[in-house]
Formats: sequence, C-alpha cells, structure tokens
Amino acid sequence: MPTPPPHPPASVEAPRPSVNGLHLRARRVSREVRGGGRILDDISVDAAPGQLTVIAGSSGAGKTVLLQTLAGLSAPTSGEVLHDGVRPGPPGPDFGFVPQEDIIHRELPLRRTLVYAAGLRMPAGTAAGTVRESVDRVLDTLGLAGRAETPVRALSGGERKRASIAVELLTRPRVLFLDEPTSGLDPVTGAALLRTLRTLAEDGTTVVLTTHVLADLHRADQVVFLSAAGEVAYAGAPAALFEAFGADTVEEVYEAVAGGARAGSGTGRPVAADAPEPPGAGSPAVRPRRVGALRQWTLLTRRGTALMLHNRLSVAVLAGSPVMIVAMFAVLFRAGAFDPAAPDPGSSAMIMFWIAFGAFFFGLTYGLLQICTELPVLRREWLAGLRLGPYVASKLTTVLPVLAVADALLLAVLRALDRLPAADRGTYTSLFVSSVLASAAALALGLLASAAVSEPGQATLMLPLLCFPQVLFSGAFVPVPRMTAAGKAISWAMTNRWAFEALGSGVGLASLWRDGGSRLGPPLLASYGDSFGRPASHGWVILAGFALVFLAWTWVILVRKCRDGAARSRAGR
Repeated sequence: MPTPPPHPPASVEAPRPSVNGLHLRARRVSREVRGGGRILDDISVDAAPGQLTVIAGSSGAGKTVLLQTLAGLSAPTSGEVLHDGVRPGPPGPDFGFVPQEDIIHRELPLRRTLVYAAGLRMPAGTAAGTVRESVDRVLDTLGLAGRAETPVRALSGGERKRASIAVELLTRPRVLFLDEPTSGLDPVTGAALLRTLRTLAEDGTTVVLTTHVLADLHRADQVVFLSAAGEVAYAGAPAALFEAFGADTVEEVYEAVAGGARAGSGTGRPVAADAPEPPGAGSPAVRPRRVGALRQWTLLTRRGTALMLHNRLSVAVLAGSPVMIVAMFAVLFRAGAFDPAAPDPGSSAMIMFWIAFGAFFFGLTYGLLQICTELPVLRREWLAGLRLGPYVASKLTTVLPVLAVADALLLAVLRALDRLPAADRGTYTSLFVSSVLASAAALALGLLASAAVSEPGQATLMLPLLCFPQVLFSGAFVPVPRMTAAGKAISWAMTNRWAFEALGSGVGLASLWRDGGSRLGPPLLASYGDSFGRPASHGWVILAGFALVFLAWTWVILVRKCRDGAARSRAGR
C-alpha cells in the first residue's frame, strides 16, 4: 500500500487566497432521543477559525452526535448552536462534512470523480476551466496529484480518505467537519492526514473532527473530551490535558474520565472561548445560485453511465444476461410454435411469459443495486444542493436505454431462431414497447427496493422475494380467471401480468389459438378468458403508471433518508 508523504505537499505552502473560517459556538446544548435518554448534556464549546478542534471520548459518549449538532445537521433538544453569531441554515458551499463512509464512487479515476463532484457542487454557470482548476488545486493540496488518473478503488485507505476530503475542498469551505477521519488508518498515514488538516486550519478553515485515536489529541489546538454521560469533561489545549486530570498518559485520562473525573473550574480553558465574532457576523452569507435541475440530471446521467461502463461486473451482466436468456429459449422451446398451420398454444403462451419475465428480471436486477450502494454519497451531495428528482430520473435514463437494447436484441434473436412468428413491423413494435415498459416498471421497482433497504446484502435478498410473486400471479401458469378472489386481487399488483397480457395481445395469441387447427386451442383460450382480448395499449398504460408510482415512492423514501437517516442511524453513538 502506498505510503503518504511524511509531510504536507509543498503545494500546500504555495500562495493562495486564505479562507475566512467560520466561528462556531455551542451554548448549553443538550440532545435527547426517544427511548435512548440524553446523549449530550449541557455542552458549551467554541471552535475558532484557524483552529483544529478534536472531539474525543469513549464509545457511546456522543462524539458523532456533537459533531452533527455543531454542523447544524442535527438540532439540539435544548441550547443553541451559532455559526458566526447566527443559527445555522441549510448547508452551503462554505460547509464541508466528511462522514466515516466514503463519499465518492470507487469505479472512476480520481480526477474524473472530482470533476463530476465539482459540477454538482460549484455555483451554476461555473466555467469548465474553473472546475478543472479547482480539481487540480485540491489534488495538489492533498498530495494526490500523482494519483489523479488512478481509479478510486485502487487508492489506499488513507488516500481514499483524503479523496473524500478533496470533494469537500472543491468549494473552499469555511468550516470542515470530519467523523473519525483516522479510523482504520495505520499510524503513519493517520499522522500525515492530521498534518494535512492542520495545514488547512492554518490557512483559515475551521476544522472539527472526532477521533478515538490517542495520537490525534496531541496534534490538536483544542481537545473537547466527553464523558460517558455526554458531558464536557475537559475543553482546552492538549498541553494542559494531563495536568487537568493528574495523568501521565492519554490512556490514564480515558480511565479518569470513565471513573467520573472532570477538569476543575478554570482548568482547561476552552480555546478562543471569548473571542469576538468576526466582522460581518450576525447576518447570513449570500448563497450562490445552485446548479439547475436539468443540469444536475445531465451530469448525473453522464456520471451514472460512466460508472456502469467502468464496473466490470456490470458490463459482464449487461452482456451476459441476454445471451443466457436466449440460450434457454433455444433449449426450452421448439421452432415454429407460432405456425398458423400447426400452432402450439402451450409453448406460444410460455414464450410470451418468459419474454415478459426476462424484461422484468433485467430491470429489477439492474435497479436493485443502483441506490443502496451509494447512499453515503447521495446524502452528502443532497446536503450540497443535489435535487432528488433529477437523481431518481437519472437512474431511469442511465439504465433504461441499456434495457431497451437488451429487449430489442432478445426479440430479434428469437425471431431469427423461429421462436417468434413472422409478423409485420407493427406487431414487433408492439412487442418491443411492451418489453421496454415491462423493463421500466421493473427498474422502478428495483430502485424503490434499493432505496428502502440499508445495505446491498438486503437488496440481494429482495430479488427472490420480488420475483416469485411475479411468476406465480402473472396469469401464465394459473390463468387469472381460474384464480381465487385473493389471487386475482394480488395479480392486479403484478407488473408481469400486464406485460404478459400486452405481449400476448400484441402477438395475437387469441386469434392464433382460435384460427389454428390444434384441438388444444379453444379449451386453452377459454381458460384465459379475456386476458388477451384487450389492446396492448391497455397494458402499456398500466405499466407506465406502475413505473411512475414506484419512482415517486422512491423519491419520498430518499427525501426521508436524506433528511434524518444519518442522524437517526447514529443516534446511539
């Protein structure tokens, strides 16, 4: 694993505009959660511009909750938090927050990843040259210029952490919050990262981070040590920490705090606690115009396409799934099932069903992992101004064209193998539209499931749960007229039923069975009732409606998760 440079890169010291840091004040802040008691208790903390503040304490002391509260991402139950003398509003370009999870995609090269991030975060109308300059600046600042063309997945743990920080520095934030940035890093890499953060603080940025790494305390300007009860046991310079608790090591400090010790009054004076507010404080900053919805959709679609093409597994699935389905069709069904002179009602119905299910399976499989794998990225970009409507729409416009190509190839190959009838262009246009709408509805269902779960493993478990009902209640194996009342009700909610019926109507199954010479035709036709008696457009309308409902539901879930998901998931820490 590449070892980061032992000192901040020389480019950090190059002349550049200094950042006017944000002054943070927390006054008698407490935080309670329903069923979990009080996490923070009467906390007063100051973090001055140009200072590196470290929040420490044992597990469960409320470090992350305090960090989110200081950042304005989580409202206190009582007390107040002020940013330059005013209560924090929605995060803007002067705000940086790096959670423990990576907030960048791993598939693309680092520079390209940052270019997309800059396009979403920087003000509307920012020139492409300015975006490139900002990307080059943060790469130089964080010592990552030599790794600019390396895929993010190939970076070391420390480099990926710096890459997440690079995303936040694109807009020159006045304050930077980091949740345990050195967690999981080796001592040398962690020390190098802390030196980089100190350099940012010296340039004017207010830097606040949480940690459980003992060495990080020595590198801070201010240490805020929380007790297990969520109280401030100490706030002040690291040099006075040992004296405040009569300890010789940091481990002894932890033991003393765990035993209930607190620094005496007047000991461990908070750094810059009485510093005056900076000029201009008390009035909110003018927020630049954020990127419009259309521009966001375009950028997200381009990025989603690039991510899909750079993922070898995705490419393999995209190429291999249609080939596998066609091979199974060739083995399962004989040629000539749609021959008007000798039709095979059973095979023709099953061919229509498996075309419908193939379109459904493609869409569902591609949709299930689209959102749950990038929720940390999405939450952070939402805080930076990303609209969720364009985000959800971009998933549809990224994947649906691929699904449409797969559906078209499936129909073309099946016709070439004589598993579909020789029919006019109108018939095949109807089959194609039915297949694409079936894929779109399934993709939207996959996106909904991906948004609802919390991790990729849960999305994988959803695959059979969503597929089995679509098979059983589609009306192919047990025709809808022969189902129980409960089965008929369930079948209405199955997109595969409407795709199957639309495909059967489009290919003319009812006419084929009625006019064919097979003695099995009329009884089989009677068992399906009017399933194929309606025009294919009837199924199209229902499939399109399902897709819109699923996409709207996905949007609602993502709004809820982005607003309070991160805070709720960490409420017990």
